[in-house]
Amino acid sequence: MKGVSDGAPRAIAQGVNGAGALCARMEDMDTIGVVDTMFARYDMGGEALDALKQCPGYGTRFTTIRRTVPGFKDLAVAAKKLIEEDGCRIVVALGMPGKEAVDKVCAHEASTGIMTAQLMTNTPILEVFVHEDESDDPAILASVFKNRSRDHAINAYFMLYEPEKLVARAGQGVRQGFGDAGPLKL
Repeated sequence: MKGVSDGAPRAIAQGVNGAGALCARMEDMDTIGVVDTMFARYDMGGEALDALKQCPGYGTRFTTIRRTVPGFKDLAVAAKKLIEEDGCRIVVALGMPGKEAVDKVCAHEASTGIMTAQLMTNTPILEVFVHEDESDDPAILASVFKNRSRDHAINAYFMLYEPEKLVARAGQGVRQGFGDAGPLKL
């Protein structure tokens, strides 16, 4: 492993905290975490990773790491582990709450967990939820999944490397998933 001396402790050489993140730290690259779920009806994590791979500096300035969990209530712990064990500077947490009333309650609980993980780690975790009832049309719902996943992945990139791009969009009614609402017309 590049950067690990022959005298390095065995645990470090084997990458106790994730070989990918260990290599990234040794190469002075940042790591952006992506955690998604099996419950979602779309490959949100794949879209996020693809969007990040197209950002300037992928592979030289930053790399990515992905974890998948069963459902959205598992996102908070997975994101926290990506930060604490794999050294991620930011995490994109992607999930799909179902359309039943109980799913709305569970989504709120999952969101609270993600907020708590952010506070515990002092690291941004972008919550990216697509609610199953945002559209009854599968093609529209797939478009929302794709756009929201990709847009928030790019937002994570902007937060780390080009925060001025977010500042330029402040108050502009920018949306991820559906079209932008635009600023208020006074």
